[in-house]
Amino acid sequence: MATIKQINNSAEFQQLLTATPAEKLIVVDFFATWCGPCKTIAPLYAQLSSKYPNVQFSKVDVDQAKDVASSCGISSMPTFQFYKAGNKVAEMKGANPGQLLQYIKQYQGDASGSEGAASSSAAPVNYGVPGHSDLTEFITPNQMDALNQQEEHNVKNIFKNNDAYLESDVDEQLIISVPFNQPVKLHSLKIKVPSISHAPKTIKLFANRQNLGFDDIDSIQETQTIELIPKDFEENAIINLRFVKFQNLVNLVIFIEDNQEDEETTKIQQLIFIGSSTESTNMGDLKKEEN
Repeated sequence: MATIKQINNSAEFQQLLTATPAEKLIVVDFFATWCGPCKTIAPLYAQLSSKYPNVQFSKVDVDQAKDVASSCGISSMPTFQFYKAGNKVAEMKGANPGQLLQYIKQYQGDASGSEGAASSSAAPVNYGVPGHSDLTEFITPNQMDALNQQEEHNVKNIFKNNDAYLESDVDEQLIISVPFNQPVKLHSLKIKVPSISHAPKTIKLFANRQNLGFDDIDSIQETQTIELIPKDFEENAIINLRFVKFQNLVNLVIFIEDNQEDEETTKIQQLIFIGSSTESTNMGDLKKEEN
């Protein structure tokens, strides 16, 4: 598991630049504890540090390490700087997840050595949909939730590239809430299941809805209802959505009403979201206000 290195002074910062192998990308997050966008992007930054172990991730608290912030010319937070062989190769101001990821992919070089998580640093798969790819990198799994899930077979399993799966508990219904860490355009879904008999049948999608419970489903109009059939779970199959209904999407609620063969529980092995990021995600620079 990769870790984020905390830099406390100029000596530690210089040590970071000189001791890190020349071919290895260094990302430095200049943040402040009072900075709202810094807090917003922090979970994604932590997730990326595990997803890209071939990259050295570090953080600098600008109030605790003023000498480092000053020498690096930091004037707004968050600011991300990118270094290779001791030299700065790029800088990004603002909490823009898409741009952060783009810089990491651009400058990381050889991505070998990444730990075997699904959707690693390899190029995103487009699943045969031109202009769109796997959106897993825009989801923070620990912020997802599912109602009526089993404790062992929970929603985090649907992002693991193995035999783990999500399973409903007391009956076949599930409500899955998926928060995206930046606005996206959702084109289609791909669902992998351990068995067709336990596969979802009727699903209702609610765009930009949060905190929906089973009592709310019938009183709120869904964005789209889909009736799935066994061929929708074949290896090369994708489930097309009404694309125009899922623009600027920041949260998706999926209600699974029943399964293919009226089994007691529903099982999902992997849930893949196919789409693209939007360009209107830069939260801009945040200047520290003087009191």
